[in-house]
Amino acid sequence: MAISQAMCTSFKKELLEAKHNFLASGGNSFKLALYTSSASLGAGTTAYTTSGEASGTNYTAAGAALTNINPDSSGTTGFADFANLTFSTVTITARGAVIYNDTNSDRAVCVLDFGGDKTATAGDFTITFPTADASNAIIRIA
Repeated sequence: MAISQAMCTSFKKELLEAKHNFLASGGNSFKLALYTSSASLGAGTTAYTTSGEASGTNYTAAGAALTNINPDSSGTTGFADFANLTFSTVTITARGAVIYNDTNSDRAVCVLDFGGDKTATAGDFTITFPTADASNAIIRIA
């Protein structure tokens, strides 16, 4: 099993079908779920799955809601991002995550690979998103 960081292929097609709306107000609701090293996730991931999902104290299956940051553009690149997400007072180990559209059939957006197991013990587990710009945002279309 492996987790490979990727923009999900199904997401790219679904953008052209207008199935994802990233507006901060009135847009779709997106969530982030955490996964262990036993998960098999990558570009072929099409939807949120419970297979390989992390579990632990104060972590709820299906993860937590993300706060959308309005899409923007710079030069020839469009981008979307989210506010940092903290799972508070959790005891958990995770190797990666899936961002998915909770409003629209749990369709996968992207897979995040943490590069190794990350653990919190009765503490905060924070996902820090990169700067929301054309070079760094978590979702970029160039």
